[in-house]
Amino acid sequence: MVWNMDWRIAVAIDVVAWVALGVVVGGYQARRTPQELVRTGLFTAMSPNEYGGAWYRRVLQVDAWKDRLPDAGTWFGGLSKRHLPAVSDGGWRRFEAECLRAERTHLAMFAALPLFALWNPPAIFIGNVIYALAANLPCLIVARFNRARIMKLVARGGGLA
Repeated sequence: MVWNMDWRIAVAIDVVAWVALGVVVGGYQARRTPQELVRTGLFTAMSPNEYGGAWYRRVLQVDAWKDRLPDAGTWFGGLSKRHLPAVSDGGWRRFEAECLRAERTHLAMFAALPLFALWNPPAIFIGNVIYALAANLPCLIVARFNRARIMKLVARGGGLA
């Protein structure tokens, strides 16, 4: 902790910071074109055991809870990931890009977590870690699951690719 402050002020700053980060990161990612989203990186590359999504179904039981999560993909002008986009909107490849956009958004939220160590005492920082995991990990899992399924369909040469 760099700045020593009352815990109530630290928590108030945390709330404002999480909301601001969500708006900034979400807005930035929404402005990226689908063409900018086709390349994966170190944290977004799909491993062979994820391909097709079977691992997510078997191990994480993602089908049982994924529909309960909110889809904020449309908040900044993107496409909803609840349904496949029409061919005129880019079809499966656009859906894959939107899933990758969601992954990057939630990964960026995790990446910002060390900032919260600057003003929070350890106990409140741990609370921020728990919040970051609870708010972002399920969404990240569902985005990767959906992308893994779509990648398999695109590889097969489906009609909406």
